[in-house]
Amino acid sequence: MNDSERRSSLGHFLRKRRASLSPADVGLPTGARRRTAGLRREEVAQLSNIGTSWYVWLEQGRDVHPSTQVLESLSTALKLGPNERRHLFFLAGESLPPSSSPHEESIGSAFQRMLDDLTPNPAYVLGRRWDFVAWNEAASEIFSIAPAAPPYQLNLVWRYFTDLVWRARFKDFDQKAAAIIAEFHAAAARYAEDPSFAELIEDLKRASPEFDWLWLQHETPSSLERLKEVEHPDMGNLEFDQITLQFPNDPDMKVMIYTPLAATRSKLEHFLVKRRLGL
Repeated sequence: MNDSERRSSLGHFLRKRRASLSPADVGLPTGARRRTAGLRREEVAQLSNIGTSWYVWLEQGRDVHPSTQVLESLSTALKLGPNERRHLFFLAGESLPPSSSPHEESIGSAFQRMLDDLTPNPAYVLGRRWDFVAWNEAASEIFSIAPAAPPYQLNLVWRYFTDLVWRARFKDFDQKAAAIIAEFHAAAARYAEDPSFAELIEDLKRASPEFDWLWLQHETPSSLERLKEVEHPDMGNLEFDQITLQFPNDPDMKVMIYTPLAATRSKLEHFLVKRRLGL
């Protein structure tokens, strides 16, 4: 859409969201009976700490340019969810910044069933800090996810650089390590004020000389979607095509899916059947 259409859509979005909220929803007194449902424009402006006239111009689709701070204030005042917040920034023509209050990462039961149904394709979900959020049986077996790895129980980067089991399973360690760190640099930059990122990075530097050296190189991120080879202790060499999908409800979560090549699929199916039978 062009700028005029985008501003018009932004105004419609704000009006619709304002109409869906009551004073009680946002902690305001209900007062006398209202002629129309929803919040008044001046109430939204007050909650967002912006001028009423300026807010009215936004709803009217005028050529005004709200800052990231104003958009965050509107998102909070209108109680927007992750998808609605992302849509607000899109309509305002601004890049979506990381959430100022990162929420606990989880997936619903329907999404877990989808991961399970992908078996024998290994698949898992990574959170903003590259922690494993969910996975299926095949991913747990191939990547040895389930055993905890203190102090960062389920962090992929920590596993990759400190866990000898992981190191033994991945071929071309140096090449993959450089690609992982380049991507992780980009993730950390989005959450520069998040102390959990800084703590993880400092602990990785102390625990892994390879990480410490590569972290200082500031390589440009490249696609991680390529042929992956894994050396499994029971199945031997396994080959996968990897794809990465953005999680639908959270731009900082991603789904990693590994599609096995024909020979690998046969090995995996046979192995998983034997494992379920306890053989």
